[in-house]
Amino acid sequence: MHLQHGPIDLIVVAEGDSKAVSLAYEQAHDTFEPVLTHLVEELDELRKPLSANSAKPSGPVARRMHHAAKSCMQLESLSPMIAVAGSVADHILQAMCRSTSLQRAYVNNGGDIALWLAPEQTFTIGICEKFETRSIGAEVTLYAQHAVGGVATSGWRGRSHSLGIADAVTVLAATAADADTAATLIANAVDVPGSMHIIRQPAFELSPDSDLGDRLVTVAVDSLSADDIAQALERGKIRAEQLLSSKRISAAYISLEGRTVVCGSATPITYRSDTCLK
Repeated sequence: MHLQHGPIDLIVVAEGDSKAVSLAYEQAHDTFEPVLTHLVEELDELRKPLSANSAKPSGPVARRMHHAAKSCMQLESLSPMIAVAGSVADHILQAMCRSTSLQRAYVNNGGDIALWLAPEQTFTIGICEKFETRSIGAEVTLYAQHAVGGVATSGWRGRSHSLGIADAVTVLAATAADADTAATLIANAVDVPGSMHIIRQPAFELSPDSDLGDRLVTVAVDSLSADDIAQALERGKIRAEQLLSSKRISAAYISLEGRTVVCGSATPITYRSDTCLK
């Protein structure tokens, strides 16, 4: 099922017996209808950087955003908007699985995926290497026992602005909101501070309503030396390991200029060049 309202564009899939699938789609549709309206009502607050005194929002998606962002606020200044795509996906998936007996279900919100698997079910994902080519360099098969409920990918050529230079960072986590937050934070960390080969611009000049304000975001990356690539990947690895040690994520796959770093892989990764999301 395809659900779209304003900037929110979802692909919703349910698998199981026909009655369960019909009910899941009905619940997804009904739950989706007010999502954007409720987010807009709290948008001004959701765009503000979090602090220890930030009030909890009232809407169900906004609360998910707030929770995912607040759990990582010690790592970087951020707003709940860092988790918006994953939180919407989680919210719709939860509605789909309510009082239904599905075999598999997932909600794909522009690449940020909320996922549910019954025992014995699997879900194979492709690990993106570059946004612009959509090249897939590896695949990972998830099982229910892995307890991975969210997959997200971020990078400087992605839908959102990035402070770093990662071609792509794919994260597996317990929820899509957590994966969304972590992928952005790790992608931000993949960087060579002060490099003349990286062109940056204040976020508000590109998107006047961006929650990043005057923070410098990446707009172009020239040729990098081997040392620059190694340094950037190491910085991303350090951030990923921080998130792994706090149990915010299960695994992270960091790609830059044809090199990939794997952190905390929960399942065997198969490297190939022609896989796709299954």
